[in-house]
Amino acid sequence: MIPASDTSAFDVARYRSMFPILERSIYNHPLVYLDNTASTQTPRQVIDAIDDVYLHHKANVHRGVHTLSQEATVMMEATRERVRRFIGAESTQEVIFTRGTTEAINLVASSYGSLLSEGDEVILSVMEHHANIVPWQLLRERRGIVIRVVGMLPDGSLDMEQYRRLLNERTRVVAITHVSNVLGTVNPIGEIIRLAHDAGAVALIDGAQAIAHRHIDVSALDADLYVFSSHKMYGPTGVGVLYGRRSLLEKMPPYQGGGEMISHVTFEHTTYADLPFKFEAGTPDYVGIAALHTAVDFLCDAGIDAVAAHEKMLLDYLTPRMMEIPGMRIFGTAPGKEAIISFLIGNAHHYDTGLLLDKLGIAVRTGHHCAQPLMHALGVEGTVRASFALYNTVEEADAFIAALRRIAPMLS
Repeated sequence: MIPASDTSAFDVARYRSMFPILERSIYNHPLVYLDNTASTQTPRQVIDAIDDVYLHHKANVHRGVHTLSQEATVMMEATRERVRRFIGAESTQEVIFTRGTTEAINLVASSYGSLLSEGDEVILSVMEHHANIVPWQLLRERRGIVIRVVGMLPDGSLDMEQYRRLLNERTRVVAITHVSNVLGTVNPIGEIIRLAHDAGAVALIDGAQAIAHRHIDVSALDADLYVFSSHKMYGPTGVGVLYGRRSLLEKMPPYQGGGEMISHVTFEHTTYADLPFKFEAGTPDYVGIAALHTAVDFLCDAGIDAVAAHEKMLLDYLTPRMMEIPGMRIFGTAPGKEAIISFLIGNAHHYDTGLLLDKLGIAVRTGHHCAQPLMHALGVEGTVRASFALYNTVEEADAFIAALRRIAPMLS
């Protein structure tokens, strides 16, 4: 049994000190922030990096010959190189900056989707976020594609046998989440990609819930397309990344038109810029992109393996204690799951549970978590979700359990 203090090798106190918001109180209780799957908090050095650009380097990037523009451009492109190394891409031409995972998936569905024909099939899973469902439905309306859905096993694991059966000669795209934002299930992405390639399909992986919790090497995975968001990895909001295999990106038409993505424009004809700029129309969030560099450095300093072990310790510590509470139902028990716990207490409404927890300083997420098809498969309207990050502690887990025990009788 782990004692009620954080005795892991991971220096959680050091990292907690970097997050000013964790010093807050909510309703006279110390803030216990367990909504990390929605968005992680931001360390001071990332906030300082944002301030630094605004205070000393703010000017539109690329094309400018003056010093400030050159400085901002260097900072943005340094981030592109940092991200390339972080995810194991072969070239910075394969790193496209977007506004987030959602825009990255929409880019792929719109651009690569324009190459699909009526009757072509796209495979999704029942555990997808709406951002990896709705863009394909919009494409279905435009192009007449067919969407196939992989189900799951009782523990929340992906039904790989069904996945194999769904693959066929009409499969063009497999779009699957790496980690379920509801269940914490870690899907076998390497195998999913390999089987997609065997069927002649392209694989798009939603890595929003994986990027801050496990090593991602897109080259080792043989990934075609991998997407994630800055704000789920201790970075600023409004910034995301689309990794795309260069040979694939070169075939895809531009997603948006405007400045930066062009080579030459006349009213008769336009030629497009080379990668990665072909997909980066308009002024980017170069301030947020520059700060993403600091967020990646922060995460690497903490160590992905150390962070993962710390979060797993919290998951293993908390789960059996939650199950001691009468009426507790936890959704998602797949082996090796990430530190995400979706639950209900008896038949109590998830909103009521979340509201009572908030009064005790506990921040959790309630609702369908942008995964309504998964909620339907689970037979519920929504759940309460607690999720962990590197700054969470055993003491906070104990506070969470104490709060659950206090409110459970109120909900019965």
